[in-house]
Amino acid sequence: MNQKTTKAILVVSFGTSYEETRKSTIEAIESDIASAFPDYRIYRAWTSKMIIAKLKKRDGIIIPTVREAFQQMAADGITDVIVQPTHVINGIENDLMKEDALAFAEQFHSIKFGSPLLTTEQDNNDVIDAVINEFSDLGEKDALVLMGHGTTHYANSIYAALDYTFKDKGCPNIFLGTVEAYPSMESLMKMVKQYEPEKVILAPFMIVAGDHARNDMAGEDPDSWMWQFRQEGYDVCPVLKGLGEYPGIREMFIQHIHNAL
Repeated sequence: MNQKTTKAILVVSFGTSYEETRKSTIEAIESDIASAFPDYRIYRAWTSKMIIAKLKKRDGIIIPTVREAFQQMAADGITDVIVQPTHVINGIENDLMKEDALAFAEQFHSIKFGSPLLTTEQDNNDVIDAVINEFSDLGEKDALVLMGHGTTHYANSIYAALDYTFKDKGCPNIFLGTVEAYPSMESLMKMVKQYEPEKVILAPFMIVAGDHARNDMAGEDPDSWMWQFRQEGYDVCPVLKGLGEYPGIREMFIQHIHNAL
């Protein structure tokens, strides 16, 4: 007797406690994936236990962890799963997510993984195109400074490589740094000063515009990037728009699922 195949896509995100950015990024990605793969059931999981706990306590919203989502899929009779992370890089979060998923390998016919946003050289080029399209009105007197998260994981080198590639592709006024690693704000400030812009546009290089975007990037604290650039005399304009809001970025996640298939 032939066993019926029931297919699902599990979309795994870090998560956010901000409802507005959740709707315009994580939910928009999930919705685009659902439209692109009508034969699949779509499930959600988040990797930040802190944010999951906060949402449950504050809003009564229950978001499953990766393990809980797998338990649910097993209970629902799913046989084949594609896990698509919305993580930006192949870092620590992604490694842990894979471990959690593979713990259920024996309960499913197949578990496949789509890759995070920045995995191949083609991904790097596609992300650059998506950013250039998003900021198509960037003038020569403007500097666009993107804030990535950064990690102690070796995958962090992608940020510096991407910054270099923007310049290589003819965008000398696009800079990419990180909150928690290299390139740091110090390196960015040096490079931006060399370019001598009149205006600095700040935008998160993260899927959601959450805490880092609102506080570390655009906060009123003297440590925030906005404050530091203002201190140097620049006209600063923060854009609180996560990468998940860029149509080109959402399209990349869909492509990554096709690749996994």
